[in-house]
Formats: sequence, C-alpha cells, structure tokens
Amino acid sequence: MSQDEDTASANDKIVAVVGNAASDIGSFIRAQREAAQVSVRQLAEKAGVSNPYLSQIERGLRKPSADVLNQIAKALRVSAEVLYVQAGILEPSEGSQVRDAIIGDNAITERQKQVLLDIYTSFCQQNEAEAAAGSGAEGEAEGVPPTSESRTTTESEQSPTTEH
Repeated sequence: MSQDEDTASANDKIVAVVGNAASDIGSFIRAQREAAQVSVRQLAEKAGVSNPYLSQIERGLRKPSADVLNQIAKALRVSAEVLYVQAGILEPSEGSQVRDAIIGDNAITERQKQVLLDIYTSFCQQNEAEAAAGSGAEGEAEGVPPTSESRTTTESEQSPTTEH
C-alpha cells in the first residue's frame, strides 16, 4: 500500500469514528429529549440553537461543540458531563453506580444532583480518611459511640435508684 493510500485509509477511519460519535450523541440526546417529552423545536428554543441544527445533531449529521452540549444539557436538565462522555469529549470517570444513577436521574434538578454528588463525595472522602487513619492503630471513630469493652460504667449508670 502506498503512503497516499495509507493516509486516505486513516482519514476514512477518522471520519467513521467522528461520524459514529456524532450519531451516538445524537441518539442519546434524542432519547433524553423523548424521555422528557419535549419536541425538537422546544429543546432547540430552550438550548438557544436552531431547530434544523438540533435535528442534524440528533440524526448524527453534525457533532455539537462542548458549549452547545452544555446548553442542551441545561435545557434537558441532565448533567453536561454525561453528554460530554457520550460525545467522546470526556473519558468516562471511575464513578460509581451511585454517581451514575444520580447523574442520570431526570426526576431531580441539576442543583439537586450537584448537592447529592457533593454529599456523596464528602462521605466517600471521609470514609477513605478514616480507613487510612484507622489502618495502623485502633481508635474510636468520630461520631461512633464507644463499645461496651471501651467504656466503664458506674453503679449509678447501671441502675437508677428511687427512694420513696
């Protein structure tokens, strides 16, 4: 094979990959739009793009920019990160099933999703820190009541007495 043929073959592969990515994101956007029961015209208006352009995106004829994806995500009330991953702009994160479920849930707003993700991340970080701190020495975890072995009780704590 000549160098020109190699280049043409490589270019064809790139075009196919870009076309597949555009088609995949378009199909995903269409599915999200239909799940939200929004027309193409309504979504285009909410996202600030033209109706024909959005239609071309959904059919895989155009690949939207990150800015357009962000506008579409806001209009659909889904995470922009999900659209970026679908479009091939971002690599899928190592996220968890919990994170994926929160991001993909259309029943809650973007603000609610962000609050849940912040809380979830905070808990995960706290658990990792406690696991790292507790791996070398035994100690009481903050906020956890002491066990019966680590606590001594007095007679007055064991049984209250009443006098008549």
